[in-house]
Amino acid sequence: MAYKKKSKKKQLKNIDAVVAHVRSTFNNTIVSITNMEGDVLLRGSCGELGFKGARKGTPFAATQVAGRLAKEMVNMGVRVMEVNLQGPGSGRDSVVRAFQSSGLNVSVLRDVTPLPHNGCRPPKKRRV
Repeated sequence: MAYKKKSKKKQLKNIDAVVAHVRSTFNNTIVSITNMEGDVLLRGSCGELGFKGARKGTPFAATQVAGRLAKEMVNMGVRVMEVNLQGPGSGRDSVVRAFQSSGLNVSVLRDVTPLPHNGCRPPKKRRV
């Protein structure tokens, strides 16, 4: 007979400052909450909440993700947060607004979108 392992209850950690990494593409918005060392504490995405297709890339879906994560962060005791924004999607601004409206203090906004210095090598010239 197989015994089911008892799952440990999630302990509430007292963390006062976190970093939110927001990856916003045209198709989805992914948010990861880490401590200052970079260990992931919470994560969420629009697809995880049940949005499908083109609705995953909307600002409303990104707001819902941020609101759910903000509730969990308030329970952990988070007061101050930094936000790293990456990508060109429409959900990046609405995530920051949702964090601020939930009572969290956003201290730093950073844009960490990778920019090419010289880009890829172009294709060779066409010969006809």
